[in-house]
Amino acid sequence: NDMDVPPTLVSFAIAPVSTKAIISREMKKTSSKVYLVETPILENGLLDLEAFLENIRWMEENIANKTVISASAISYGGIAEAVTKMCLGNRIGFTFRMNDGLFDKKYGSFVVESEKDLDFPLVGTTNDGAVICCLDKEYQLEALSDTFEKPLSKVYPPYADSICGEITDCEYKASNIVTSSVKVAKPRVLIPVFPGSNCEYDTARRFEKAGAEPHVLVFKNLTVSMLEESVAQMSEMIEKSQILMIPGGFSGGDEPDGSGKFISAVLRNPKIKEAINRMLYQRDGLMLGICNGFQALIKLGLVPYGDILEPNENWPTLTFNTIPRHISTMVDVKVTSNLSPWLMNTKVGDVYKTAISHGEGRFTAPKAVLEELIQNGQIATQYVDMSGNPTYDSRYNPNGSLYSIEGITSKDGRIFGKMGHSERIADDLYKNIEGSFDMKLFESGVSYFK
Repeated sequence: NDMDVPPTLVSFAIAPVSTKAIISREMKKTSSKVYLVETPILENGLLDLEAFLENIRWMEENIANKTVISASAISYGGIAEAVTKMCLGNRIGFTFRMNDGLFDKKYGSFVVESEKDLDFPLVGTTNDGAVICCLDKEYQLEALSDTFEKPLSKVYPPYADSICGEITDCEYKASNIVTSSVKVAKPRVLIPVFPGSNCEYDTARRFEKAGAEPHVLVFKNLTVSMLEESVAQMSEMIEKSQILMIPGGFSGGDEPDGSGKFISAVLRNPKIKEAINRMLYQRDGLMLGICNGFQALIKLGLVPYGDILEPNENWPTLTFNTIPRHISTMVDVKVTSNLSPWLMNTKVGDVYKTAISHGEGRFTAPKAVLEELIQNGQIATQYVDMSGNPTYDSRYNPNGSLYSIEGITSKDGRIFGKMGHSERIADDLYKNIEGSFDMKLFESGVSYFK
């Protein structure tokens, strides 16, 4: 209430366009050519708007026809800054052919990469040496990256100190995947939305695309009567569903003392608990929890124990990341057990690119529990490095999970919890990231009832 905030203007500009006509800034190939698409500055210091619009139209056309494969607007650091940032993304080096005006503030101008000869001033060419060559000097990209990150590294550390300790590859190959005794042409999926949930739309879309019938229930808790009504409605809808999916988000603001507590408190309600047990063990149903949902499943005991139990100190838990902040990035996740019906369309050893976004995703458990999970094949997925090996390197295991664990299951595999957002998949959603994204999680859940 006593804060003094200076007057602030926040402006947003949105340009609707096909995702297929969008490129990212990073240099894409070695031995390509980089040009300056320059907009003149008038005597009054303003842009020549006619020339600017002509350049914009040229950019739009040539990005769409793949002539321009990467591009960057020039900012306060001039051409030198733009080229350096373009090189850092894929660690592709650059050799300058242009030596003058590299640090001029050419606002309204662009640097573009192309494999073709263009009628613009040549800035230089990309190289495979991971260095920027300028004026007979070489600058290592690794050193430039460190310099770029250093000013804010204490405030916003890029990586945590990697922890040391025992780690193992938890591969476990299931002999066969069972299917439900209850056959349904179009399984009903209940997706409850708690205060703070934010992944229900993506989740419902993925289930619908997989052939299920998703039903989103907003759990209301503003008043006692709303709370009672929501409990009754949720238990009734579980009775009609084959799958209960707990989506990601920040339920209850992740308070008090950690994430997933609000959801676990709701699911411990006797009516809801009984409905869940009937769905799982009388109708051969499935449960899935992603991110915040995984945190709730852990707190309930549904993973790894398969039942809603009273917690004790020997349980696994998901706690604060080793890096002291929320992390939002892409990771490589390897399937280490296909025991679960949720993973019936994968093979042990398959690696998938997955988005993560959490502040409390570090999986920990007593050693005896970890060994039991490995023996039972309940460690379903692990964070891995570029060679497919589980690791404590924070570049690949950003939250510092023990044994690099990303997801675990119940003993029978029908309840699956994982941190990575497997629902965040769409055509052209990720640019400049290669790999497989879809582990067919939702299709597998639907196929279980066929």
